[in-house]
Amino acid sequence: MNVATCSVSSFNFPRWRRFSKPLMYLSSSSSCVMSLMSPQNSSASITTAASPTIQPKKKEPWLIVGLGNPGKKYASTRHNVGFEMVDTIAEAEGISINSVSFKALFGKGVIGDVPVILAKPQTYMNLSGESVGAIVSYYKIPVKQVLVIFDDMDLPFAKLRLLPKGGHGGHNGMKSVINHFKGNLGFPRLRIGIGRPPGKMDPVAFVLRSFTKQEREELDFTLQHGLEAVRILLLEGFDKSATFVNSSKKMEQIG
Repeated sequence: MNVATCSVSSFNFPRWRRFSKPLMYLSSSSSCVMSLMSPQNSSASITTAASPTIQPKKKEPWLIVGLGNPGKKYASTRHNVGFEMVDTIAEAEGISINSVSFKALFGKGVIGDVPVILAKPQTYMNLSGESVGAIVSYYKIPVKQVLVIFDDMDLPFAKLRLLPKGGHGGHNGMKSVINHFKGNLGFPRLRIGIGRPPGKMDPVAFVLRSFTKQEREELDFTLQHGLEAVRILLLEGFDKSATFVNSSKKMEQIG
C-alpha cells in the first residue's frame, strides 16, 4: 500500500467523541484509515482521536468594596476615597455600578479573565458590614478574595498600602465589616492615606473635608496607581501587587 498518498488531514475525526468500538472499525472501507492503523502509525492515530479537551480552570470571583458615605454631601471628601477608587476601577474596566443590590451600588464585570463584583455600600460608613456581609454570603465568596478599600489617617496623604489581613485600626467601616465576617481578619485591604488633621482639628470634621486643588491632582495620580495594583492583584497575585504598591513613588518624586 502506498501510505505516502494518504493525508491525515483528509480524514475528519469526530472531535472529542468517545468511541464504543476500537478505532480501526471506524471505516473499514477507507484505505486511508487502515494505513493510519498500521503498526508504525497506530499510536499517533489513537492519541490524536482520543485526547481529552483540557478546559482552563475557572477563575473564582473577587469582591472589591470601597467604603464611604452615600449622597452628594459626602462626595469628594476624604472619608470617601474608597468610593473614588471603586469608581476609577469601574470606569477603566467598563463596569457599570449603577444598580442597587445588597444595600450597595453594585456591578459585575471582568478584569482580564477574572470575574469581579464592585460595590459601594450605601448604609453609611458605620454600617458597611451589613452590605458587604450580605454580598459575601449570597455569592459564597471566600473572604481571602474580598478586597476592602478605605481611607486611613495613619498614612501620609495619597500613600497606598496593601495588606493581606489585619485589624480595623480604629476605622468604623472596617469594624463593621469585620463584625459581619464574624471576626475573620483574613481578607486583603487597600488603605489610602488621607493624612492627619492639622493642629487640634476634630478628626470627624477632617475626614469630611474636601481636597485642595493640589491634593486633588495628587490623589488622582494615586488612584491610577491603585487601579494598576488591583489589576496586578487579580491577575498576578498578592505578592506582586504588594511589591508594586509599596515601592510606588509619589507624584512629585516622579514628575
